[in-house]
Amino acid sequence: ASFNVKAFLAMICVFVGCCSNVVFLELIIKIDPGAGNLITFLQFLFIALEGLFFTSKFFTVRPKISMRDYVMLVVLFFGANVCNNYAFNFNIPMPLHMIFRSGSLMANMIMGIILLKKRYNLRQYSSVAMITVGIILCTLVSSGDVKDNTHHSLKVETSFSDFFWWCVGIALLAIALLVTAYMGIYQEVIFKRHGKHPNEALFYTHMLPLPGFLVMASNIAQHWSIAVNSEAVLLPLPGGGWSLSFPLMFFYLLCNVVTQYICIASVYVLTTECASLTVTLVVTLRKFVSLLFSIMYFRNPFTLSHWAGTVLVFFGTILFADVLNQLL
Repeated sequence: ASFNVKAFLAMICVFVGCCSNVVFLELIIKIDPGAGNLITFLQFLFIALEGLFFTSKFFTVRPKISMRDYVMLVVLFFGANVCNNYAFNFNIPMPLHMIFRSGSLMANMIMGIILLKKRYNLRQYSSVAMITVGIILCTLVSSGDVKDNTHHSLKVETSFSDFFWWCVGIALLAIALLVTAYMGIYQEVIFKRHGKHPNEALFYTHMLPLPGFLVMASNIAQHWSIAVNSEAVLLPLPGGGWSLSFPLMFFYLLCNVVTQYICIASVYVLTTECASLTVTLVVTLRKFVSLLFSIMYFRNPFTLSHWAGTVLVFFGTILFADVLNQLL
């Protein structure tokens, strides 16, 4: 099998783009913890504008993939995100949330078996199991200091037990997980049917959801004004005498949006070059690297369980990499 340079470069960009993206996200959240919607909106806007100029050239280029497929992808994407975010309101602690997210490799495999009638060998099953267990282990150990972050105004007293609502939250997380896996497989099928168009897919999946942000307009405006009023930074301009002043948060937001673009664009190139299970593997490993990075960045102790989890993920990946050789 020949080595796929495009896929390899995309993988590197996923790690560089997504991991640096997490750093800027943490810097923003330190200044304004509620800036989530603003960040997401700016990311979508940036990717949509870039696509409008360079990919669709102001809608003069006809899309190769039907709008119906794109609308379906957007609905799946939004559905998964809403489920994931809503789960927080149902007594779901952050660590559990992260553990569910780490099950994506498993979910993708199950969906592949059900929908694409794929058959995997023992090595693939065991590598996916090892990686999943390793990530869950690391997440559990890191979860000691994560507080239940449901905002007090969102806590609802009801006649149903806490356990009932917890089950609702778990159900939402499970749905989100399967929807995300289905989305990956759906993309794989679309690209097989219509050919590879990563830039076009990137544009339409970010342009179509933009009207959805109108629902959060007041929240976005609120946090935008926090950003505008954040502490100012002076940037001396070449030629002496002049310097440019701008809010620090603008700089972080810009870096976050650009790194997110690199991250997502690379993931889209990967979706066109590799099977969805491989893409999920790369994205899962990227999340794992971010987890390790944040442990080191915040100087949290790296315990024996962390090492055990890391070893499992590492060997699971090497086991899986044999699959990579056949795919590339």
